[in-house]
Amino acid sequence: MSDYDVIIAGGGLAGTITAQSIAHYSNQNVRILVVDRNPDMLPGRKSLSGWVCGDACSKEAVDYMSSRIKVNWTRPEIEHDVKGVMAFSPDKETAIPFDGAGYMLNRQKLPEIQNERCIKKGIEFEYEINLTGLIYDGQQAVGVQGKDNKTNQPYKKTAKIVIDATGVASVLRNGLKNSTKVEKRIDRRDLESTGRYIMYFEPGQKDLSEFDPDYCIIHLDQDIAPGGYGWVFPKADNKVNIGLGVEKSLLERRNSRLGKKDNVESLMKEYLQRNAVIKNAKLSEDKEDINNNSGIFQVSVRRQNDCMVSGGYVLVGDSAWMPKPIDAGGIGPALIAGTILGNNIAQALEANDVSEAGLWQYNLDFIKEYGYKTAGLELFRRLVQQMTNDQISYGMKHFLGNLDVESISKGEHPDFTGLGKIGMIIRGAMNKTVADGLRYTSKENQWLVEHYGNYPKDPSGFDEWNKTLHQRMDAAFAKVEAFGK
Repeated sequence: MSDYDVIIAGGGLAGTITAQSIAHYSNQNVRILVVDRNPDMLPGRKSLSGWVCGDACSKEAVDYMSSRIKVNWTRPEIEHDVKGVMAFSPDKETAIPFDGAGYMLNRQKLPEIQNERCIKKGIEFEYEINLTGLIYDGQQAVGVQGKDNKTNQPYKKTAKIVIDATGVASVLRNGLKNSTKVEKRIDRRDLESTGRYIMYFEPGQKDLSEFDPDYCIIHLDQDIAPGGYGWVFPKADNKVNIGLGVEKSLLERRNSRLGKKDNVESLMKEYLQRNAVIKNAKLSEDKEDINNNSGIFQVSVRRQNDCMVSGGYVLVGDSAWMPKPIDAGGIGPALIAGTILGNNIAQALEANDVSEAGLWQYNLDFIKEYGYKTAGLELFRRLVQQMTNDQISYGMKHFLGNLDVESISKGEHPDFTGLGKIGMIIRGAMNKTVADGLRYTSKENQWLVEHYGNYPKDPSGFDEWNKTLHQRMDAAFAKVEAFGK
């Protein structure tokens, strides 16, 4: 007999939401263990520098979770309410709102409260466990192994299902032995290096393009955040989460173009210094922030793993590469996926089938709710990454209305086919390139959404479906990169 029904590897947000969801959907008394590498007073911490994140989440995702599994977030885990996200063009002449109302979360407080809620539901926790791999019985994962850092002893626990919520660099996924469908390694170009500060400041001049207590601000600018963006997210009238993300090869290209030797840290400092509203900024020393006020971390910006299950093993959150490809937001997808997965796990245990086929429905349910749009967003990100600041400013001003961004972020395809016909004279090669790029990605997005709608209903159809996806994506990436030449 197994030690547990379910072991959740990783006690961060994706892990604890999934645990709460399993407890909610299960009819029987399911034994759940959450294994975390952190000490119990810093649960779910991503790295030694804390929970590096923009801390923002849409109200829609929180409502999705709370309406289904009855987990209600309030103060103090919600620190500040926002009306939406405002994306500014490099020349600051165009601002496009998207994503609707949302919350700024306190990422140090949130896991403490999450864990208290889990414990009330009978979910167990073990801390300071360094996992190194899965335990197998034939083609089935049947537990986890590693080292207990408290005792220095080997650690082994068995379960019917292991859920991997250990983050983007998961050693469990990297060393997975019972699947050829689950992708093990991420392409370096699909990672962004992000860094941020949580700070108090004195307001300088008033400028809502630099800081707005009601909106999360995003700055697209290939000079300050090559391949990513800068962000200024309000936590109060005089408190901010400010940071940026870059893609490494594009940072190298930018450095050689400008004759500079910047890295993420030096760019963060420059971005902070040039903000005219944020003056005399100091890192927050609040006890809710003290272990989390500055740091750098890697985040994925691609579609979710093409297959998220194998026999007895499931991926969720950052370990499944779920953050949204266009803005690297990971909290929303983790809430949605954890909520869905809890139901799938409860059903698999009930049916006593935790094989690859028995867990397959999770792939379908996540794609239907969220994952259908991510490949198109990944392609759109690659297009924007190829553009110069002038092209981005021009594209945002002339082609991307409010409606278009909403539809892009929902995975629908704004119709760019009429570009240039609607009395808009596209002058010069640059503008034609932007129009052609948008038209092309829109057309591809349509195909991708349709292809995800035909995701195989069981494992037997996967290899063919996946081969077609990769051929199409590779061709699209090559074409999009050519727009930047």
